[in-house]
Amino acid sequence: MPAKQAEIQNMSRKYFGTDGIRGTANTAPMTAEVALKVGMAAGHYFTRGDHRHKVVIGKDTRLSGYMLEPALVAGFTSMGMDVMLVGPMPTPAVAMLTKSMRADIGVMISASHNPFQDNGIKLFGPDGFKLSDEVELEIEALMESDLSGKLVPANALGRAKRIDDAPGRYIEAVKSSLPGTVSLEGLRIVLDCAHGAGYSVAPKVLRELGADVIEIGTSPNGMNINDQCGSTYTKTMCDRVLAEKADVGIALDGDADRVQMCDEKGHLIDGDQLMGLVATHWKRTGQLRGNALVATVMSNLGLERYLESNDVRLIRTKVGDRYVVEQMRALDCNVGGEQSGHIVLSDFASTGDGLLAGLQVLAVLASREGPVSELSRVFDPLPQILKNVRYSAGSDPLAQSSVIEAISSAERAFNGDGRVLIRKSGTEPLIRVMAEGDDALKVEQIVDGIVAEITAVAG
Repeated sequence: MPAKQAEIQNMSRKYFGTDGIRGTANTAPMTAEVALKVGMAAGHYFTRGDHRHKVVIGKDTRLSGYMLEPALVAGFTSMGMDVMLVGPMPTPAVAMLTKSMRADIGVMISASHNPFQDNGIKLFGPDGFKLSDEVELEIEALMESDLSGKLVPANALGRAKRIDDAPGRYIEAVKSSLPGTVSLEGLRIVLDCAHGAGYSVAPKVLRELGADVIEIGTSPNGMNINDQCGSTYTKTMCDRVLAEKADVGIALDGDADRVQMCDEKGHLIDGDQLMGLVATHWKRTGQLRGNALVATVMSNLGLERYLESNDVRLIRTKVGDRYVVEQMRALDCNVGGEQSGHIVLSDFASTGDGLLAGLQVLAVLASREGPVSELSRVFDPLPQILKNVRYSAGSDPLAQSSVIEAISSAERAFNGDGRVLIRKSGTEPLIRVMAEGDDALKVEQIVDGIVAEITAVAG
């Protein structure tokens, strides 16, 4: 590893977390001042060559977007970058537009599935992919440095303009992912947009493809994003599907990069089922690359067994869609994602796209006879239990011999009939203890045993 790269990797993170910068709006680090620094630092970092540099900036529907957007604009223009504002748009739309408009960088202002009080800043490179840890840390270093000497002269300042046709560009791109032979005519769909970034474009896509759409969460007011709606509160979608006698429900999160679905009975279809459905269908039709599905360590063991029975590998990564995408690119795979519904189909998008993933699932279902409830449940998930243990900041319970032995003992107890996953939260002092296996009682006992040992030494 080059010395500079090693130095960067050893740096502690001050701003960037597992998915960009995130925090409570108007409270550090999610302030206008920090947004200005991000714009200046990222603008300077991505200024390479003599061409006129450009940045695409999108946002979700949070009230605080009105504060953060102009601060970012000021930062980028001060570095000589032209800014293209696309307004409320899904995160995958910003990634797509960054690449298609030949921009040097893309920015999404969103805290995804978090409540409206929070906001965040995600950055995309010119290829439409999220930035690596190394690049984020280099931008952090620039944010902490004096950039006053890098400001461009008055005659070289950037300009800002709104791109009015951005929604239409994204709508057409998403529609084109659907095979031309597939129609949604006669399909009754409940669509929950979480009062978020997909509130305008998502219903149009489904209606233009012929579906009968019942809308939820398409009246944002700046403060109702993800409020008892969307992919993190699926009861609203499920109840409405039953009330309207709909065929299927689709729920997006605040920035529309995740999807949850339910069948005509109001039963949830989680991300593992959706990924398994698409991957095995694509295997049969010759579309699956790498003969594998890339998912995180959180995906159910039942999914892994189901894929194996269909001669498809499951490749696991650590939690975070960015790591899924990195592995997909490294292995040339085109299906990946997370149990939470963050599904990446790289033939069509460089990041998770809830609407696009939902369409691909509908395409598979449309090719088969029968109700969604029968077609969508492709495997029986194994009993899975997840518990969190809080510990004192600065301590390391996982390094204690009693905890190490408890984990080893649990793994021996499963003897291949289950698995144990222990990981620290990336955002708070929590240890997540997860186990799954064929025997639900055994799984519960194993989790409780590990939790007890961690609690005893957690301090």
